[in-house]
Amino acid sequence: QVQLAESGGGSVPAGGSLRLACAASGVTAGTWCVAWFRQAPGKEREGVAVLDSRGNTNYGDSMKGRSTINEDAAKKIVYLNMDNLQPDDTATYYCARKSFCVVVPGVLRAAVYAYWGRGTQVTVSS
Repeated sequence: QVQLAESGGGSVPAGGSLRLACAASGVTAGTWCVAWFRQAPGKEREGVAVLDSRGNTNYGDSMKGRSTINEDAAKKIVYLNMDNLQPDDTATYYCARKSFCVVVPGVLRAAVYAYWGRGTQVTVSS
């Protein structure tokens, strides 16, 4: 059973940075995609970034240019590095994983992913 656990959320002032981590357990061999999504109260869940096992990445419009997704393969952790955070970035951030996956158009949609973490809260103050 695949399990994902997010960490690294917190409260920062506008202009600050955070690094979120998504640790995976119970995973099997094969290609995969790990994506970060976020959801603010009253809003739909939106894709932030995705990474596949081949190193391909794609970014959603909301944080393009302000975020970087990468991994520590040995630790099975995928990171989301976020810079120049703004109050509109306040949300719960979730990581999600899909097996047998590569980054292609449309892969940064919530419906694609079978496994989800419980989320980590990011709050940005003005």
